Amino acid sequence: MTLFIICLAGFFAALVDSMVGGGGLISVPALLATGIPTHLALGTNKFASSTGAISSAYHYFKSGNLNKKMLIRLVPFSLIGSAIGVNVVLGLNPDFLKAMIIFLVAIIGIYTLVNKNLGLVDHYKEPSGLTYMKGRLVAILIGFYDGFFGPGTGSFLIFSLIKLFGFDFKKAAANGKVLNLASNLSALFLFLINGKVVLYYAVPMAISMMIGARVGTHLAVTKGSKFIKPIFVIVSFTLVAKMAVEMFV
Repeated sequence: MTLFIICLAGFFAALVDSMVGGGGLISVPALLATGIPTHLALGTNKFASSTGAISSAYHYFKSGNLNKKMLIRLVPFSLIGSAIGVNVVLGLNPDFLKAMIIFLVAIIGIYTLVNKNLGLVDHYKEPSGLTYMKGRLVAILIGFYDGFFGPGTGSFLIFSLIKLFGFDFKKAAANGKVLNLASNLSALFLFLINGKVVLYYAVPMAISMMIGARVGTHLAVTKGSKFIKPIFVIVSFTLVAKMAVEMFV
């Protein structure tokens, strides 16, 4: 029954995560409910979510929504940031980050809700050198956060790509998923070599996440930005509410 619940949580987590991020809202609590320590839950979730991210990134690639030129410039910084984040989290309690993340995700959700046209039209044009510099900084910072803690990574990536590069929600979700995959794989490698992955839970959850990611990516590609944007807002505020309850109640 425990494995069934974990797999079900993994499916829905990957479905949501492939569109707007925030899958950790579902998958991490499901793993913590088994009673395993936080570091093991984070490592196990990273294993499973990486397979979902691979599935999602592959289908976004096939759909033609990836900007390869931009990704080549940004992916290495996601890898580096995530590696630093994991090394920090293995020696610290990540709880002190929660207050800052609650504030940032709330601001993103409110800003997206108020700006009715944000991310509905693709305004991408060839970025300047300064824009790429900002993109690299964002990639390393969000990569660090993903390796350190995780929940909300997809929301930060999507919002940043819309604001910096002018993508609509669909293309921001696609390119953000590749950056997220890079930080996931970097973090996963370090969690594995430090023995922080429970394979008994990780493998079946990974399979369910691959299926969920496929379904979510299909919905994102076929339904488009108008479908993704309200889900993005809902997930952002749900993340804020959940983290606030955990922190203050």
